Parts: sequence; C-alpha cells; structure tokens
Amino acid sequence: MAFLEINQVDKIFKDAKRGTQVQALQDISVTIEENEFVCLLGGSGCGKSTLLNLIAGFEKPTIGEIMMNGKKIEKMGADRGMVFQQPTLMPWLTVQKNIAFHLKLKRASRQKKKEEAQKYIDMVGLTGFEKHYPHELSGGMSQRVGIARALLQNPSLILMDEPFAALDPFTKLEMQEELARIWQKNKRTIIFVTHSVEEALMLGTKVIVLSKRPGRINKIINLEMDRPRDSTSPIFNRYKREILTLIEKNEEPLLEEDSMHQVI
Repeated sequence: MAFLEINQVDKIFKDAKRGTQVQALQDISVTIEENEFVCLLGGSGCGKSTLLNLIAGFEKPTIGEIMMNGKKIEKMGADRGMVFQQPTLMPWLTVQKNIAFHLKLKRASRQKKKEEAQKYIDMVGLTGFEKHYPHELSGGMSQRVGIARALLQNPSLILMDEPFAALDPFTKLEMQEELARIWQKNKRTIIFVTHSVEEALMLGTKVIVLSKRPGRINKIINLEMDRPRDSTSPIFNRYKREILTLIEKNEEPLLEEDSMHQVI
C-alpha cells in the first residue's frame, strides 16, 4: 500500500453568480511513497496549489479520491502539516511560543513546550532568537519559524506552498539548502509546490511536471542525483533541459531565473 494515492482526480470550480466553471485539474493519478520529497512543478494557473489544497483537505475533489495510509482524505487532519507562502506567525507571540503553539493547544506543561520548541529552534538554525517577535525577524527567519512549527506537530506529511517565493535569491538558496538538510536528517514526506525548475531540482527526489490548465500530469521524473546538489553538474543540467522542454511544449512561460540560466 502506497503512503499517498491520488486516483483519477478532477477539480472543477463553479461560479454560480456568473454561471461558469473552471476545470483546474484533470485525471490526476499518482502514488507517493513515505519519506519522498516530491516537487509539484508547472507554470502559474496549472493547479499546483489546488492539488496541494486537496491533499491538505481544504478542498474536496470533484471526481476521484485521495488516500493516505489507506484512508480517504475528506477533511483537514493532524497527520498533515502546512507551510504557506507567508509564515502566518502570531505577532504577539515570541519565536519560541509561535513554534510551541500546537503544544499549548494540547495543554502541555510549560517545561515540555520549552524543551520541544528548543529542539526545533536549534534544528532550523534560530538558536538565540527564542525571545524575538515576528516583526524583529527577516523573511528567511520567519519561514524557519513556520517550518519548525510544522515539524513540531510531527505530521506524517508536510505540504509546502511556494514557501520561499518572496525571498531574495541568496536567502532562497540558503533556505533550500537548510530544508534539504532538515529533510535528510528527519526523513519526513514532503510535497513542495514551486514554479522554479532549479528549486525543484535542488530539493526533490521526484518532480511531477503539470501541464497548463486544466492541470494534468505531463511527466513524473525520479531524480537520481547525490546531495548536496550541484546546479552546474552535467546531470543537473540534463534534468533541467528535459523539464524546460516539457514546459515549453505546453506553452508555459519560463520563469525568469530559469530562462536566465537555460543551458544551450
């Protein structure tokens, strides 16, 4: 039994006011095994975030089903943690208390909250910032808090919706390397939405390339590269050429950072 099974999923959004509908996803079928790092890749509007929301339980498929550990996903659950584009931190709480908020809801002791939060604070490289408030943090540091908070909840699956999209290129690269290190150490299953070919290749064990709307699976690529990844290596650029060719055939615009580095 696969860890996550997506079976012939369609998603159609209906606009009752205008009497129209938009098909976001069409016939999505894929299996994901435990401890994989899967990147959903495609141009804007191809349904990447919609698929992530279906897995999270925020939305339900119009057709088909999504199974996790043999059980149908029909609503949100503690077995799935979410990291959004913006870290959505509570501004009145410190880094430590933001990370430990899940334990507060479970009425854990003060000592347990402190100890557990500190473990993940150290893991994401925020040691020394325990008492800082969100407005005192950089964008990259705020996202580290969001990742630590998701890890502390100990979900079986972590869903990440372009969490580094708003960061500058240098901070983004640092966060990609940090996330890859954390994943290697903890071996959680991660599904990561991105529209950057290079980001997908830096992070993933598997890349699922979606076509333009309605989103369909164009190709699933299992990445056979050592870590840390070298973006100048021949194998990295071979995968990059393959993915860019797939995207160009579907008439999706290239992301600027990818077109700048396109291998000729």
